[in-house]
Amino acid sequence: MTTPSDADLVRKLITRTLLSLAFVGLLLFLAAGRLNWLEAWVYLGLMAAVSIAVGLWLLRSDPGLLEERLRPVIQRDQKPWDKGLMVVLLLLWSSWLVLTGLDAGRYHWSTVPLAGQLIGAAMLCAGVYGILLVALENSYAGPVVRIQKERGHKVVTTGPYAYVRHPMYAAALLFVFGAPLPLGS
Repeated sequence: MTTPSDADLVRKLITRTLLSLAFVGLLLFLAAGRLNWLEAWVYLGLMAAVSIAVGLWLLRSDPGLLEERLRPVIQRDQKPWDKGLMVVLLLLWSSWLVLTGLDAGRYHWSTVPLAGQLIGAAMLCAGVYGILLVALENSYAGPVVRIQKERGHKVVTTGPYAYVRHPMYAAALLFVFGAPLPLGS
């Protein structure tokens, strides 16, 4: 297995980030029925900045993890149950984005006061911070459940793993429950 160059990883990081943000933006703005939704533009800008910054940090500190994180969420050698789970999670995530856009951008089913938006932003930041802690501690935190024998995979029991068996999922919950609030949903 050949190791990609830094330039290849950066190119893949930027491409993956832009495609992901285009998909998220498309779902949000189509559901909202408008482009003049400042909160959504701020959200996309922050997600772009975080994604690129974390990716460049991983390039310097743990390029193997960056390479692993840039692999697709559905892979040929992936277990069937994991493929199915990823499809369900992608559908749920997409539905969540559409509902957020419908609520905050088009129908205004709910209102979120400034304090709620700030709490949501804090939850979102805490989720990102938790994911960073996982990346610092676990060089094998890939998007697919698999033993990475080629990278010397071992069980991690330090850092956030000393307290929670799946700290990235815990951090993702903070992110998922916090993200709609700054968007106004």
